[in-house]
Amino acid sequence: MPIAAVFTRHLALSGPLLCGELTDQKKFESARCNLFFRSAHTKMAQRNCSATSLGLSNKKINALLTAPGLCFLTITTFLLVSPPVAEAGLYSQTDQVVVLTADSINSQLINSSNAWLVEFYLSSCGYCIRFAPVWKDLATNIAEWKPAISLAAIDCTDIKNRISCGHFQVNRYPTLKFFKAYSASGSKGEVLKANSSSSVTNLRQLIIDQLERHVEAWPPACPPLKPASAAELSDFFKTSSKQYLALVFEEASSYVGREVTMDLLQYENIAVRRVLRSEEALVSKLKVTHFPSCYLHFPNKTFSRLSVHVEARLFYTDALRMLPGLEQRGYKPSVALVPEKNTTAEEWREFNRSRVYMADLESSLYYSLRVEVGTHSTISGEPLSALKAYITVLVKYFPGRPVVMKLLRSLESWLKSRDDPVLHYTTLQTVLDNEAQTQDAALPDAVRWVSCQGSQPHFRGYPCSLWTLFHLLTVQAAHSTHTPAPDPLEVLQAMRGYIQHFFSCRECAMHFEGMAAESMSQVDSLPKSVLWLWSHHNIVNIRLAGDPTEDPKFPKVLWPPPDLCPQCHDELKGKNFWRMDRILEFLKAYFSPDRILQDYLEGEEVLLTRLREKLATRKEEAARVVERKGRGAEEAAGGEVADVGRGEPEGEEKGEAEEGVQEETANHAPWENPELPRNHKPSIISVKQREMEEDIVDLDSFIDQRYRSKALSAHRSSIQKREDKHRPLQIQPEDSEAGDYVVVQSRLRKRGLRYVVAREEPLQKQHWLSILSVGFSRLDISLCVLLYFLSSMCLLGMYLFLKMRLCMPRGKLALP
Repeated sequence: MPIAAVFTRHLALSGPLLCGELTDQKKFESARCNLFFRSAHTKMAQRNCSATSLGLSNKKINALLTAPGLCFLTITTFLLVSPPVAEAGLYSQTDQVVVLTADSINSQLINSSNAWLVEFYLSSCGYCIRFAPVWKDLATNIAEWKPAISLAAIDCTDIKNRISCGHFQVNRYPTLKFFKAYSASGSKGEVLKANSSSSVTNLRQLIIDQLERHVEAWPPACPPLKPASAAELSDFFKTSSKQYLALVFEEASSYVGREVTMDLLQYENIAVRRVLRSEEALVSKLKVTHFPSCYLHFPNKTFSRLSVHVEARLFYTDALRMLPGLEQRGYKPSVALVPEKNTTAEEWREFNRSRVYMADLESSLYYSLRVEVGTHSTISGEPLSALKAYITVLVKYFPGRPVVMKLLRSLESWLKSRDDPVLHYTTLQTVLDNEAQTQDAALPDAVRWVSCQGSQPHFRGYPCSLWTLFHLLTVQAAHSTHTPAPDPLEVLQAMRGYIQHFFSCRECAMHFEGMAAESMSQVDSLPKSVLWLWSHHNIVNIRLAGDPTEDPKFPKVLWPPPDLCPQCHDELKGKNFWRMDRILEFLKAYFSPDRILQDYLEGEEVLLTRLREKLATRKEEAARVVERKGRGAEEAAGGEVADVGRGEPEGEEKGEAEEGVQEETANHAPWENPELPRNHKPSIISVKQREMEEDIVDLDSFIDQRYRSKALSAHRSSIQKREDKHRPLQIQPEDSEAGDYVVVQSRLRKRGLRYVVAREEPLQKQHWLSILSVGFSRLDISLCVLLYFLSSMCLLGMYLFLKMRLCMPRGKLALP
């Protein structure tokens, strides 16, 4: 199907706007006025259209042009045209949503006594903008659940927040993640599947399902959600001082009972339990016939049905709250709803709507390479191929400044030279930051919207600049003089791959993929590639006209409007249609490199200077880290024996070793045993009193290194004497030095000494029979040997006696 036919068919389905067949002249004028009002950006056109469509007479129009009327129109025009300074992000202080930031997200989600449901979003994402009202309604709907579950949101558009979003492995927006109570450090949360069509009811039920999955640590403020049995209910008031017990009888698939339970968790003197229809004993006892239904159970063991207009959650909750004696506990959230006011006050930049600005194009490069690609910790397979294709078309067709193009070419060469199938973004970031220090090469390090700026921070911005960038690339490819001629699908396929794998708004990516799969393969020439992208951009404009994502100050219109390109529009027999040849001429002229304005750009030297300062700061930080690690390794090695099997170091080496030992000793409290974990709980049974004062050495009392050495030597001598005093007399071979040295070291550690004894002389040799002397004196050993010898002799004598007895001849008894 030709491109013009596809575009006309989409327009016909979207309503009589420009291409619709209008036979009635008044309807035609009304439609043209409506289009003129949305696209002309002039208040006089709006006034004329309003007057025509409302049938105002000339006298009434003239009355509006009097002094008071002009004053009113002037004030109204100023209020409508002047861009407001609005809060950044999609949530404000009036919402029941906790706004998280990079500084607060870990402290709030990790080891929290309540569960959290967090929305990770981009303020420029159309899907996120459409979902925001649902999230706000959900937060208001479950405001009473806050002691058990809190709703939060974090804007990943912010540069600081983006790092945190990557830490929680979020690269698609919006993403909902559930964090259980007492989540451990490093927890990434559990993704909940929801979309813009998800209702508050669906999300509320998802929250209950997640709360019921708590196994290890139940939120303290959350009441039981499992069904109650008749046995449990019969003993309820024996262990509880509650005034009321509300029983919600329902089917197993119903959520009413659990929702009412959560609604009343802040109220004292009442408890709510759900009872399933399968609990036949209780159902028959109360003669329950309607499900759901609510009954009140009192301490005097009586029951009463709760009378409500409709058997539903809202009516149950309101009726129970009105019971006498109920009071709501004063719940104080652990954090303010908005811990940090998230506002922006960027200066409005005046721009010419008929021109393209390089600031928007470079901002698009920054956002795509550093923000969207940066959300992927690793890139491989098709996403890596898509990234390479995107960089390739940028190098070939992007008319950027020399410093930007030099870095893009360096990035392309580096990607082509890699053989590794997996690319880590941290490695890619070193190239984007030009850590190789390619001369006069840099990328912009911030966004600065000009013609793509919106009346509020979450309007337009990056999506607008990305459309502009790819329109420019298709036009540049059509103007290319390369031989052979470029592939007509080269830019479009690069755009398709990038949007499919990296564009954060997944709903937008799916819509674009659907359009590309339908008709992109029909593009067989470079002019058709320009027109294909233009026509489908207008299809998107039609779909989003009147959507919550639309900027009211920049409404979605068919582009280019008549005031920007009057020759692009024509009429024939009451039909308005496009002139494709003029459209192509207009697009080539509009996106010509010669017409790109350089306003609001930072100078190239400013970019290079800031990049050099950034790299210098990074090198200094890396050097400090290496130095700290080296110092820590030296300190750790100072307490270890580095010369096992050798004599004691002499001279300066000996002094340095002992000084390192003393420094390590000073870093620990006297009662800390480095061999044990820090959380080890000491047992009173294992506490032993020190035997002698010589075990304690006050090294701090010695200032001069010479005296420290003498003190250590004297202490080693005292230990040696005490060991020799209690050691039994043993005959040992010459090669037993190492084993006895280990024994001495272990004994020193048991006494809590924080230094290591270096060996001046070989220790006494240990005999292999010394293991028998453990815990015995020399007399004990002598007696044992004597008894062993005597018992052996006794056995030997008995053996000889029996043997001789058997060998003696026996006499025969003679009969008389």
